[in-house]
Amino acid sequence: MENKQIKINKNIILANDKPFVVIAGPCVIESEKQALTLAENLKKLTSKLKIPFIFKASYDKANRSSSFSYRGPGIEEGLKILAKVKKELDLSVITDIHNETQATKAAQVIDFLQVPAFLSRQTDLIKACAITGKPVNIKKGQFLAPEDMFNVIKKAESFGSKNLSVTERGVSFGYHNLIVDFRGLEIMKQMGYPVIFDATHSVQLPGGCGTFSGGNREFVLPLSKAAAAVGIAALFLEVHENPDKALSDGANSIDLKCFEQLLKYIKVIDEAVK
Repeated sequence: MENKQIKINKNIILANDKPFVVIAGPCVIESEKQALTLAENLKKLTSKLKIPFIFKASYDKANRSSSFSYRGPGIEEGLKILAKVKKELDLSVITDIHNETQATKAAQVIDFLQVPAFLSRQTDLIKACAITGKPVNIKKGQFLAPEDMFNVIKKAESFGSKNLSVTERGVSFGYHNLIVDFRGLEIMKQMGYPVIFDATHSVQLPGGCGTFSGGNREFVLPLSKAAAAVGIAALFLEVHENPDKALSDGANSIDLKCFEQLLKYIKVIDEAVK
């Protein structure tokens, strides 16, 4: 089986048989200051550990449980903030794209476009992201089997995209619960493209608190260890300085204070496996 590689800018390579990359940041942009400060801290820690780093944050959370929940600054202001993070800190950035009209606009700033899990079968959205020519990460929907991603990949390829990755983020198991079937990582690796494990969304309890989602962040580390043992191209983590005060996904985000130690564990496992 060929292990395809995708390049994010000049210095980051994602491949299932290469040292893992970490994709990390807050669920949503809360302010320019918060995004810049958190990105700077994450860069310092990943640089110290010599782990390639991509900053992630959403300018809009379009699928919040409640219409009263904080969604983000919106695409215009959000892209300005992400452009500033990219320029001032010399970082690659990834963000979610929610509809076709956003793809071209976001591609002018963003290095790595992401199709959210709920939209992973939206053909027109995948097409819009693919034709920008930017690398595209497609999150596996909570409602899809791992092998269903073969069709998703074929869609993206049919629109000319070869710089693709796929992400596991848990599968719905009853109401308000997700589980991770680690066979899925191996199944999706058979596609040849880089496979990413989203450790923090995998411990989410969707809508579990009524008007917002809950989560079990204490399981982020063991699930990350298991994914690293299988072998992954990248680890996706939502990180916050104070998760209990986060404006989105706080219950499944990890505390910045725990970030370095978690990565130390994963790096040891990753090096042993590869």
